[in-house]
Amino acid sequence: MSTVIDLRTFTNSIAVPVIVFVDLQQEYVAAPRSLAFAEISEQLANCREILTHARSVGLPIAFTRWIGKSPFFNAATRFSGWIKGFEPHNTDMIFDRAQPSCYSSKDFNEVIANSGGNFVIAGFAGEVACLSTAIEAFHRGHNLVFVADASASHSLDSIPSCDVHDVITHLMSLYGAVTTTRSWIKNTSRGFLARREIS
Repeated sequence: MSTVIDLRTFTNSIAVPVIVFVDLQQEYVAAPRSLAFAEISEQLANCREILTHARSVGLPIAFTRWIGKSPFFNAATRFSGWIKGFEPHNTDMIFDRAQPSCYSSKDFNEVIANSGGNFVIAGFAGEVACLSTAIEAFHRGHNLVFVADASASHSLDSIPSCDVHDVITHLMSLYGAVTTTRSWIKNTSRGFLARREIS
């Protein structure tokens, strides 16, 4: 797997990545609903580590959420709400959309484009929102980093979810960089703190 760009190499703020949490919504933990994952406690723990680290070093944080006109992710239900512990702070960005790619939010597109095109994604679901966002980022010339162990994918027909996610992780590497939570935190801790000491 590739590693995250070391923040020590940043020469200006436009190179700092936006940390994007994709669809950390109740729909994915509300068993026995169809889109709920059977077990994502490890992935959620990794998302919490990323969020805590990003806040501690002052990186910009964004949350995207799928708001649908269907029984799933319906704004009139609690299932469109945030998973407990992932409620955005008032300094965080929030982008709503009705299509898989995060870029289907006009505001998300503008923020990423005007921030240098560098962002990190973690969240759900790997095979839909994360992959479609990565493909679109690639076509726009943006630099995406996917934190594979802070995401999960659904099963497809007879293919188990873990196998689907392995394939999605390899596909993601065609469109951006792929890393793990531990590696990303290690690299950004060293780089960002060193950069702060210099400035």
